[in-house]
Amino acid sequence: MKLENRLGASVVGLAVVGALLSFAQMGTAQSAEPSDVPVRGVVEDTEEVYLPMPTGKPSAEAQAYSPYAGRKYPSRVLWGDTHLHSANSGDAFTTGNRFTPEQTYRIARGEEVISATGLPARLSRPLDFVVLSDHAEALGLITQVYEGNPKLMGDSTLQRWRRMIEAGGAEAASAVTEMISAQATNTLPSVLTDPKVAGPLMMSVWQRAAVMADKYNEPGKFTTLIGFEWTPTPGGDNLHRNVLLRDGQARASQVFPFSSWNSEDPEKLWAWMEAYEQRTGGRALAIPHNGNLSNGRMYAAQAFDGTAITKDYAERRQRWEPVQEIVQMKGASESHPKLSPSDEFLEYGIAGWELGNLTLHGKLTPEMMPTSFVRAGFMRGLEHEAKLGVNPFKSGIIGSSDAHNALPFVEEDNFFGKFPGQEPRADRWKDRSSTGEGAGGAARYTWQYLAAGYAAVWATENTREAVFDAMTRRETYGTSGTRMTVRFFGGYGFTPDDAQSRYLAEVGYAKGVPMGGDLKPAAGGTTPTFLVAALKDPQGANLDRIQIVKGWLDASGTAQEKVYDVVWSGDRKPGKDGKLPSVGDTVDVARATYTNTIGAAELTAAWQDPDFKPGQRAFYYARVVEIPTPRWTAYDQARFGVKMSEDVPMKQQERAWTSPIWYSP
Repeated sequence: MKLENRLGASVVGLAVVGALLSFAQMGTAQSAEPSDVPVRGVVEDTEEVYLPMPTGKPSAEAQAYSPYAGRKYPSRVLWGDTHLHSANSGDAFTTGNRFTPEQTYRIARGEEVISATGLPARLSRPLDFVVLSDHAEALGLITQVYEGNPKLMGDSTLQRWRRMIEAGGAEAASAVTEMISAQATNTLPSVLTDPKVAGPLMMSVWQRAAVMADKYNEPGKFTTLIGFEWTPTPGGDNLHRNVLLRDGQARASQVFPFSSWNSEDPEKLWAWMEAYEQRTGGRALAIPHNGNLSNGRMYAAQAFDGTAITKDYAERRQRWEPVQEIVQMKGASESHPKLSPSDEFLEYGIAGWELGNLTLHGKLTPEMMPTSFVRAGFMRGLEHEAKLGVNPFKSGIIGSSDAHNALPFVEEDNFFGKFPGQEPRADRWKDRSSTGEGAGGAARYTWQYLAAGYAAVWATENTREAVFDAMTRRETYGTSGTRMTVRFFGGYGFTPDDAQSRYLAEVGYAKGVPMGGDLKPAAGGTTPTFLVAALKDPQGANLDRIQIVKGWLDASGTAQEKVYDVVWSGDRKPGKDGKLPSVGDTVDVARATYTNTIGAAELTAAWQDPDFKPGQRAFYYARVVEIPTPRWTAYDQARFGVKMSEDVPMKQQERAWTSPIWYSP
C-alpha cells in the first residue's frame, strides 16, 4: 500500500523499513503539478510540439472514477526554514558569515558550498521554501563598517568593532555580544540609527535582497518568501518576530522593514503591517520566536506598555501572528518539567536555555514560566478567551533554525552550528556561546545549542501564495529536524476503520477539521474524535509513539493539561501508573549509530477524548516521538575522537508538534 494516499502527501513510503531506504530522496515534494501543463505531442526536427490541454465539462452521464480529480484539499507537505540569516545580518557578518542572499538561496536549494571555516557543506535534501530573515536593525550596515564606509567611521565604537571583526575569532564574538547588549540597553552608536545617514544605505540593501528573492523564486519547485526579522530585546528579553510577505519585490520594495529601533512594541509592528497591506495591496504575517527566552513576556497578560490586554489587542494579535516557533537553535519552547512534571518528554532542548533571557541579564523565575512556554501560552489563551471572548494566543506551530551562518542544516549528523564560530572542530562543544555571561556568572555553551528545526506546511502547491496561506490557516507543524509526515484531524465521527483507510486525508477533511482548525460543538454534547497519522522520515528513525496533548478550562476557569499516549509501536502496555514503557534504545554512542530494529515506520489511530466535557474550552495538539538516536555531540565525539564531560547529552528522541485544534463551546 502506498502511504502517500493514506496521508494525502506526495511523500512516497512503504510499510516496511527496508523499502523506505530505497526512497530516500523522495522525502519532500519538489515539483508542482499545475493544471495548465501541456500534453506532449509529436517531435519534428528535434523540436517538441505541445498540444493544448483538452477542455470542456464531463457529460451528464459520466460517473466519478479518479479519486484525485477535483481534489481541493492540501495534499503536499512542504519543508522550509523561516528563520535564516545571510551576511546582511550584523551579528552574522561579524562572526564570519560572508554568504550573500543569492548564495544563501543556492545553499537552501541544495548546492554544495565551502563554509565560513573552509569545510565542504551541503544539505541532505533541498528545502522547498525559505525565508531570509535578516535583521531589520542595521540591515547590511556592519558590512559597511567592515569596509570602512566614511559615513560611519566617525564613531569610535564602530571603529573598535571594525578592528574586532577584522581580528575574527573570540574578538569578533565579543563584538557580537557588545552589539546585542547595546541593542538591549539602547546604547547603540547614534549614527547607526540616524535615518539620514543609515537609511539610504539600508534601503538599497533591502531592495537588492528583494530582487534576489524574486530571481530565485521558482513556483512549483522552490519558494522564496521575502521577509525580515524585527528584533526587540528590552533588557535582554527576547520578543523577536520574523515578518513574512506574500508578495514579490514590486510591493516589498515600496517600504523599508520595521525596526525595533522604531519601536519595541509588538502593537507598533502590527500597525506597520496593516499600513503595508493598505499601501501595497499585499499581505503580511509575523512569527514570534521562542518564548523560552522572553522571561515571561511572550504570553504575558499585559501589553508591552504594561496595561492589561484587551479584546482589541487579542483580535489583532490573532490576526497578525497566526503561527509561532516551538523550536530552533535556542532550545525548545513547548513546556518545562517544572510546569508539566508528569510529562516525561520535556528534557529535550531545555539544558542551558532555562537560565534566563537572551543575554542572561535576567534570570528565569518560577513566576515567569507560565507565560514563557508555548503550551502554557495556549492555556493562558483559553483563560483570556473566557474573559475577552477572543484568544490572543491562538496560533499554529512551526520550527525553524535561526542559523546565522547561512547553513540551514538541522540533521544531527550534519550539524554546522548556528554561527561560523560553532562550525565543526574538536573542541567546539565547550565554547561559551556568543551571548556571553550574565551578571550571575551563568553562561551557555555550544553543546547546549540544538540542531533544530524545520517548518512543515500542508499546501496545495509550492508557491508563495500557497505556503503563506497554509500559515494563515495554521495548517502547519514544527519538527526538531526530522522530516516525518504528520496528519491530525478533529471531528465527531472518526472510527478505527478511518485510521486504516487508504485515503486517510480525504476522510479527515470530509469528516473533520485539520490541524490549526476550529472544532465546533456537536448536538447533544457529542464527544469529539481525532484522527492522527505519522510516517517516518525516509532517511530517519522509526517512530516510538504518537501523543495528544490537551489543555482545557476546569469549572473554576483555571487551565489544566494532560498528555495521552494514543498509539505506539510494538506490543507494549501501559503500567499501573498509566505510563507507557520505553520503546528501548539501539544507540551505540561510541560509534554514533543506531538501528531501526525497534519502533514503527507508520503509526495511525482514531482517538476519542475520555475526559471530554462539552462546556469546557480546550485545545488538542499531536506530538510524534521517534526512537532514541545520536545527538550531534555524539557524532562529534566519534568523528573527532574526543571525550566530552558527563553533563553533555549524547542522544535524544526527535519529534514533531502539530498546530492545535481548538474546541470552543
